[in-house]
Amino acid sequence: MQRRTLLKLGATAGAVLVVAGGAAAWIEPGWERGGLSATGREIFVAVGKAVLDQTLPAQEGAREIAINSWLSRVNVLIDALPSHVQKELSQLLALLGNPAGRRTLARLHLPWPEASVTDVQLALQDMRLSSLALRQQAYAALHDITAGAYFSDPSSWAVLGYPGPLKI
Repeated sequence: MQRRTLLKLGATAGAVLVVAGGAAAWIEPGWERGGLSATGREIFVAVGKAVLDQTLPAQEGAREIAINSWLSRVNVLIDALPSHVQKELSQLLALLGNPAGRRTLARLHLPWPEASVTDVQLALQDMRLSSLALRQQAYAALHDITAGAYFSDPSSWAVLGYPGPLKI
């Protein structure tokens, strides 16, 4: 294959991905009316289980309660972000919710709810170590929102060995 043909193919594929991602964001945004959409919620549940794997309660009932409580804090955290950041995050979640975007950006072949914790952990690690700044930034956003929302709850501090702020 000639270099010129390869460049044209890459540009065309990129344009298709941008159009598909834009259409997905318009059809199913990741953040809408002050809360995560169903797609955004699926993504954050998968990412949360992967990032917080060793810190979530081991028992299924307690684990489910912790995840639902954490998702509420994710909504509060995102709602406190500036509107332009919310819009960018919504676009990121829409792109990751789209099969083509998920495969391209996260390199995750299974839908988020069907992917195992290990699959999502490997996808996140691949994003973190990527040579592409876009993939690294997507990882940072997902990771930081996940960890920030989880550890904003004082009941999670014991996992870190943090006793809480000093009483003055």
